[in-house]
Amino acid sequence: MKPFVTLAVLLAAACAVPAGAQGSATAAKTCHTPRYPGSGYFTSLNVKGTSCATGKKIALAYYHCRLRHGKKGRCASKVLGYRCKETRNSIPTEIDARVTCTRGSRKVTHTYQQNT
Repeated sequence: MKPFVTLAVLLAAACAVPAGAQGSATAAKTCHTPRYPGSGYFTSLNVKGTSCATGKKIALAYYHCRLRHGKKGRCASKVLGYRCKETRNSIPTEIDARVTCTRGSRKVTHTYQQNT
């Protein structure tokens, strides 16, 4: 009878869903990028814990915040309640950047390329 019990335990373990394998409302999603308002383009948009529509709003609001400080400006204030950090690689003719905006456990990450 012991081999039968061992087989039953092995089958139960094989059929079990691993932790974290089920879908989650906070799973990261890749979204379509919004149209870039200026000379350049958004290259990626990812959200976690929020919707793609909110991600698009954040990316566009961040763009407008940056431009308040000039074409090569940076945004130093919250954007729609999100705290944002930007890392840039710049050359004289363009800016390539990654922006991560967080609000609690919600996260919106976008990248962009802007011609200067």
